[in-house]
Amino acid sequence: MRGGSVIDGTEVLAIYLSRKLSITVGDVLLLINIIIFSVGAYLLSIEIALYAILTYLVAARTVDFVVDGVEEYVGVTIISDKHEELRIMLTEKLGRACTIYAGKGGLDSKGTSYDKDIIYTVVTRLELAKLHTEIDKIDLNAFIIMGIVKDLKGGMIKRKPMK
Repeated sequence: MRGGSVIDGTEVLAIYLSRKLSITVGDVLLLINIIIFSVGAYLLSIEIALYAILTYLVAARTVDFVVDGVEEYVGVTIISDKHEELRIMLTEKLGRACTIYAGKGGLDSKGTSYDKDIIYTVVTRLELAKLHTEIDKIDLNAFIIMGIVKDLKGGMIKRKPMK
């Protein structure tokens, strides 16, 4: 839909209904497809309906790959006392750029806040295992937050493959 194409006509109906009913396109699309597949299961057979659902899911995922690309990017935030070693590992060993944020920890054992550097980097989904392995070598207690990145531009993400 983002690229102006649809798998079948239900996407057009879902967009129209989502504007009229103030619910998401995905929810409307799910409801429409549940109705269609339920009718198919009743009129034809459960087996045919299950194959239709499987085919639809594969087609939807294929469209996502065509529109968004095969690579999924993951934003990784790392909070660790060994932030400098982690930064060096990211930039020199893995060849990735990173951003260092100055943060504050909530409370220490004395009940006061404290300064803390926070590292942010972006890797592909396939590179996550390597990144986790390297982080664990440096700091097993590192706090790691990951989130899917839908779109990005610039930076070093495509220039160097991870070593």
